[in-house]
Amino acid sequence: MKIEKHKVVAVSYELHVDDGENGKTFFEKVERNQPFYFLFGAGNTLPALEDALRGKEVGDTFEVFIDFENAYGDYDESKTAIIPKANFKENGKKNPQMLKVGKVIPMQDDQGNQLRGEITKIDYKGVHMDFNSPLAGLDLYFQGEVISIRDAEQEEIDHGHVHGPGGHHH
Repeated sequence: MKIEKHKVVAVSYELHVDDGENGKTFFEKVERNQPFYFLFGAGNTLPALEDALRGKEVGDTFEVFIDFENAYGDYDESKTAIIPKANFKENGKKNPQMLKVGKVIPMQDDQGNQLRGEITKIDYKGVHMDFNSPLAGLDLYFQGEVISIRDAEQEEIDHGHVHGPGGHHH
């Protein structure tokens, strides 16, 4: 079976990144026993990565370079904000575990879009948050292997994502 639209694909990979100053550095490893699953052609992963995987079969390996412009774009200063500390209360109480530099907090914007915000600083002004992807401004180097391919269920196609192991649970 070949990777094509409406296939559920599982890959393992090692990702290195390059910020343009320090050369290639290790970012993450996704192991064979806990691969990354995605619905091919649903727009849930980088188009350049999908292009590199199209037509591959189980056991095939891949190497792909994706420059920052075709990955997560430039780092964008406008995607940072200072949020009042009072906005971080749970049930009306301050939660000291929540307010720590480096903590990533799922949030929503005023249109209801899901965001991932990282706390970069806490001071008298409030909680400094960064909503850029951690991979913004970085060139990406993937090296990996196709672990499995299967036909997507109609419900997965309708929902636009993988269900079950490695996927979304409703």
